[in-house]
Amino acid sequence: MKILIVSDTHRMDENLKKVIAANLPIDMLIHLGDAEGSEAFIPEWVNPGCEMQMVRGNNDFFSSLDREREIVIGKYRILLTHGHYYSVSLGAEQLTMDAKARNFDIAMFGHTHRPYFDDSEGIIVLNPGSLSYPRQEGRKPSYMIMELDENGDAHFTQHYLG
Repeated sequence: MKILIVSDTHRMDENLKKVIAANLPIDMLIHLGDAEGSEAFIPEWVNPGCEMQMVRGNNDFFSSLDREREIVIGKYRILLTHGHYYSVSLGAEQLTMDAKARNFDIAMFGHTHRPYFDDSEGIIVLNPGSLSYPRQEGRKPSYMIMELDENGDAHFTQHYLG
């Protein structure tokens, strides 16, 4: 199973379209917020049968998307959130503690526009970064791919454009 994880595209969709096209076919696309209206169009850009999982970000003012979602992928319980309600701009500690307390295996967030991956607390916490307005050193647009192998184990790769 191949899952594309993106966030913070802010309706600047050219990089998102490139990333989708380069990774087709995908089984699922996860968008962690701040699509700013593009959530209505993204399903048209992926292959048929691709499952869509999206949450609302702090800039998705008129979106009817959920604030957060709880999903299951294989053997993993996953929390999807934009992250601003967990103060992720100050660090991922609050999100990590809350997700662990709620028995999630993986927590995915956006908001900071910086890639992040940590599995030191018995839970995987990740942020794919931003495809439109990256803020990390080097400022390369970024996304993640999650793949489940034949044993159902998750593997994550961070990717950069440019």
